[in-house]
Amino acid sequence: MQGNNSNNNFFETQVLGHPAGLFVLFFTEMWERFSYYGMRALLVLFLISSPGLGGWDWSIGEALSLYGTYTAMVYLTPILGGYVADRIIGYRKAVVIGALFMTLGHASMALESELFLYFGIGFLIIGNGFFKPNMTSIISHMYKDFPEKKDGAYTIFYMGVNAGAFLGIMLCGYIGESVSWSYGFGLAGIFMLLGMFQFMFAQKILGNVGLAPEKGSQGELENDNPSSDGLGEPVIEGKGDKFNPFTMLDKILMGVSAVIATVWIINDPLSSIAGIDLFNFQIGGLSGSNFSILFALALFIFLLISRILRYGSIVMDKMVVVAIFAFFTVFFWAAFEQAGGSMTIFANDFTDRTMSGTYSTIFIVLDVIITVVPIGIISWVLFKLFKKTFKKYALSNIILASSFLFIWVIVIWKINRNLDSTAYVAVFDNVKTTTINEETGEEEITYQAFSEGYELTEYDEVLRDTTTVIEPVELRLGATFEIVEKKRGGFKYINPDEVEAYRDRQIFKGLPSKIVTATVIEIKDNEVEIPATWFGILNSLFIIMFAPLFSRLWESKYNPSGPVKYGLGLILLGIGFGVLAMGSASIGSGDGTEVVLVSVWWLTFAYLFHTLGELCLSPVGLSYVSKLVPGRMIAFMFGVWYLAVAIGNKTAGLVGGQVEAIAEKYSISTFFLIFTLIPIGMGVLAILLSPIIRKLMHGVK
Repeated sequence: MQGNNSNNNFFETQVLGHPAGLFVLFFTEMWERFSYYGMRALLVLFLISSPGLGGWDWSIGEALSLYGTYTAMVYLTPILGGYVADRIIGYRKAVVIGALFMTLGHASMALESELFLYFGIGFLIIGNGFFKPNMTSIISHMYKDFPEKKDGAYTIFYMGVNAGAFLGIMLCGYIGESVSWSYGFGLAGIFMLLGMFQFMFAQKILGNVGLAPEKGSQGELENDNPSSDGLGEPVIEGKGDKFNPFTMLDKILMGVSAVIATVWIINDPLSSIAGIDLFNFQIGGLSGSNFSILFALALFIFLLISRILRYGSIVMDKMVVVAIFAFFTVFFWAAFEQAGGSMTIFANDFTDRTMSGTYSTIFIVLDVIITVVPIGIISWVLFKLFKKTFKKYALSNIILASSFLFIWVIVIWKINRNLDSTAYVAVFDNVKTTTINEETGEEEITYQAFSEGYELTEYDEVLRDTTTVIEPVELRLGATFEIVEKKRGGFKYINPDEVEAYRDRQIFKGLPSKIVTATVIEIKDNEVEIPATWFGILNSLFIIMFAPLFSRLWESKYNPSGPVKYGLGLILLGIGFGVLAMGSASIGSGDGTEVVLVSVWWLTFAYLFHTLGELCLSPVGLSYVSKLVPGRMIAFMFGVWYLAVAIGNKTAGLVGGQVEAIAEKYSISTFFLIFTLIPIGMGVLAILLSPIIRKLMHGVK
């Protein structure tokens, strides 16, 4: 891969002490994270929502099965995408190809067709594989001759990542929940497309960095010196990197285990949603699915151990450390990724998100501040970039300016909509149905809103009930309006212009109309409902708040060792789920008689502890792979690392999909208690193993 063609003028066009090209990457990555996290915030809620609310009425298990497969594949495809870019097409073309695929993915999902949903997710997975690894590779090559500036560059880049995640969750989530799922998915695609064009028309600012490798070149892989272990240490004759090539058996084992694992990941949603099981057999009492994944895991572990044993004792010890960290990584991500699944469902179904009186005012002011201030800061950075690059890259800057103008319009609209929202207490007819359980002989009572498609029976009794609907519309006392019951309690207002379209959708799906007529009996001002997706922004917000503090701590004399940081990260993650377990204790079992809502503070503190855990863990992970692994094994061990993250993400979907079953049999508090005890137990184990791990690291800090 070609490097910068002129290191002497590296800082000729600089912004905030760094080359302007870094900020082209900053904004490109920001829009990609905007699109990814915006879609991620909506996916599960969209799938499990009732058809009357535009959703598909999937079960939580089905939704999280697809979600887990998607997030797992997102961490596997970069291995292939990075390889293709490094050896064939170059990083810059890979970024553009990735952005294009992701744009097509978001556009497909905006169509809200089941076929196009799968196409869309497939495009997003492929696009992410080309995009994700190659943005950081460009930065690495840009700063190849300026290692002292690399930490600062990655810090700025990381802020772009968090800014994009923050804005994507907030804006796509708000529009998806409040207006239309299609608009939410579509908005993510629009900014991905604009980000792609902005990068395309400004990429010359990168010089030769990221261009396709010259013919016959294998790329400039760092630490790829076959005569060293990647750390400047001599290789042990006969057992070092130089004499440890990948054998044909190694390649076969990698290929077979990779194919089986990939098919297994895809088979999970395929079997649970479509009823198509690619592993429809049994061996030794095990289902075909379980046998296949255990077989693939056994092959991979054999491959990993056999590779490690071929090195000298020092290198072997260091690679064992990476394998240990990867093992703990599975448990971290299996719990942490509940944020996009069970924690979002908890926010939607069991959290009291209605703020009234003083709390409403506080939330609106806080929401305005945490929305406007970050965008204002980024807009200032954008202005600094304009001053340096507008003359040479006018089209790219115009596209970027248009993107931010669009963002400001959406933000102002969102703020005004919240300010204009009014709470209406309305009365409606509720049907009480009494039946006798044939097995127990006991009476069973259920309640359902009396919708226009409901047919009364002799077991029904019509009662009057009340609900509160918060919407930016003007209604008077005594006015009637249409609402639709949500899948797990509560109601959503339907705009009169959308009523007929809703009825048509229900007829098309062969379902009765769920429209309920309500009458306003009280009007309350100064109330606002927090979107369920809003809580997802807390992670990015807390990272921005606490990252400087942790950075100073890691540079002080109190800086703990890597294994201790890993242990602390897992323990803090577990404490966050402990907070949720305590907060949800009052909910009890899911008997369906009454939905108990808990305070927003439980989720807020949970996200706080999860973020603190992430900040403890983030300095360790990938940095130790590059420090500990010999040059020839760098790519392989990065693959192992991303495989561990992928397994964690898939496990998050599998276990998270059991939330309903566990809540019905025990309680939702029990579900969160599982994610309390296991991470804390793993964290304690990591700390206890710290002396052994540090010994195996042989002085690597």
